[in-house]
Amino acid sequence: MTRKPDQINWGIIGCGNVTEVKSGPAFNKVDGSSLIAVMRRNREKLLDYATRHSVPKTYESAEALIHDPDVDAIYVATPPGSHREYALKVAAANKHCCLEKPMALNFAECQDIIAAFEKTDAQLFVAYYRRSLPRFNKVKAWLDAGKIGTVRHINWHFSRPPSRADLSSAYDWRTDPQVAGGGHFVDLACHGLDLFMYLLGDITEARGIARNQQNLYDAEDAVSACWAFGSGAMGSGFWNFGARESVDEVVIHGSEGAIRFSVFDQQPLILDATAGSEMVEIDHPENIQYFHIENMIQHLKGGRRHPSLGTDACRVSWVMDRILAGSL
Repeated sequence: MTRKPDQINWGIIGCGNVTEVKSGPAFNKVDGSSLIAVMRRNREKLLDYATRHSVPKTYESAEALIHDPDVDAIYVATPPGSHREYALKVAAANKHCCLEKPMALNFAECQDIIAAFEKTDAQLFVAYYRRSLPRFNKVKAWLDAGKIGTVRHINWHFSRPPSRADLSSAYDWRTDPQVAGGGHFVDLACHGLDLFMYLLGDITEARGIARNQQNLYDAEDAVSACWAFGSGAMGSGFWNFGARESVDEVVIHGSEGAIRFSVFDQQPLILDATAGSEMVEIDHPENIQYFHIENMIQHLKGGRRHPSLGTDACRVSWVMDRILAGSL
């Protein structure tokens, strides 16, 4: 096939719901990037996806896509239980890789993946795309400018009612620990914990308590945790997936003020500081992974460092392992 100069050609393993709007279309919107191949075992769904998204090549075998000579980089958009398997195959082919989050089932699997890529010339990214979003980079700018003084504590309250899938008897991989590494906590909280480390530095200590309060599935549905950053700042959070109301609120407390925002909801960013207050609204792009993908292309072309490399994402899995250790 004809290749544009300096173009990175992508293939997707697992073209499911997460790739429909969040990521898939952005691979063709970002300059220097093109989505040329997709893989899915269900042939009917595979061809439907390729037709709707104008993808020229289709595969029912992950190995065949990985070894396509026209594919430079592979986005693994499958559940976490298969990330290690596919990542090791991508590394063996010496091709760039982006893994969906969380990076793998646990910290040990993440270490295996990193070790494999360290033996190659290929780059390893993880789709913690909030690090690339203008919304959260505004929060980082406030922090870097010392708008709230020295950061003392961050707290995240996240709760929601059980979903229809939770209440039904139908299988949901997101609440199968063997496939997802845990339940909704692992699926969702990883985004916030990763973001907090982007904003405030590495978490160096973490502990928690997790329970299955509703017994709707095998995984935890209620988690409380506390942690410490290398900077000396502290953190705490609780996540409950059986509450009456939906709440998503983060508060960063500093010596000279506070910052409030939501991890998932597009609520205003609020700065309340001794030196003055500010409220900012920044919408997400149509394809929420657009800036994440743009940063990958820039990284691969020798430009700016991508904010979510495998070594960054591995830390999140370590934190979640610590929080869930021995709790269920």
